[in-house]
Amino acid sequence: MMFEDYKNPDPVKPLPTIVPTPDEYQTAGHNGFTALWVVFVIMTAASAIFAGLSWKIPVSRRLYHVITTLITITAALSYFAMATGDATSFNCTKVKDHHGKLPSTHHQLCRQVYYARYIDWAITTPLLLLDLCLLAGVDGAHTGMAIVADLIMVLTGLFAAFGKDHTAQKWGWYTIGCVAYLFVIWHVAIHGGRLARARSNSVGKLFGSLAAFTLILWTIYPIVWGVADGARKVSVDTEIILYAILDVLAKPVFGLWLLLAHRRIPETNVELGGYWAHGLTSEGQIRIGDDDEGA
Repeated sequence: MMFEDYKNPDPVKPLPTIVPTPDEYQTAGHNGFTALWVVFVIMTAASAIFAGLSWKIPVSRRLYHVITTLITITAALSYFAMATGDATSFNCTKVKDHHGKLPSTHHQLCRQVYYARYIDWAITTPLLLLDLCLLAGVDGAHTGMAIVADLIMVLTGLFAAFGKDHTAQKWGWYTIGCVAYLFVIWHVAIHGGRLARARSNSVGKLFGSLAAFTLILWTIYPIVWGVADGARKVSVDTEIILYAILDVLAKPVFGLWLLLAHRRIPETNVELGGYWAHGLTSEGQIRIGDDDEGA
């Protein structure tokens, strides 16, 4: 019996094979691209409407119209870039795969990031704040500080979107952006609201409504970022659709509301003359080569 056991030992079991997990790519799909094209059309149409409304206003009073039209034109260009597949990159992070008692492996998880969105925000959100500050009569110092804080908020969001996961880098940038947003609220909503109410009740009500509407939307943006680019809990398509809804409300809807409402409140007009309204005139110009006849 012992001899038979010696001649027929148990066969050696093969070592289990570890199949590495392939790299994952989170990208936009059909629904996402459809949303991008729809918003591009909306922003383009809004730009045409705002430009058309400006023709009924004297040039000296078109500042709100010019700013608001620039906002939607910039957004239209951004959405055209995203819808055609431009202005996008990938942020990849290494994910560890556990295999029980076997050695762990790693794979790359790459998420599509549309940096055109941040370029858009860096241009349009300061213009939105300028609209609100002009409406309230905010001084240049507070307006400038609000715009700087806003740019810090947008740029730190961009840095966070390309930051490394599982480190303090990404969420550190995110935190800095949220702190900058508090300064925007202070300079625009609190200080601006006080000045708007001092101008008149009608100005105070209009500014309060527009500022509350804008800041509520702006508070939702970082929440969407946190579950999308931040924690990657929602798909790229869902991220696109959520931002699309917010952008339409924050730009065309805001702009139309502002342009139609402020026309009924004369004290909100910003009167610009000089070069803005009349260009360069011959009055006061020095002509080289003209001799003084009395000399």
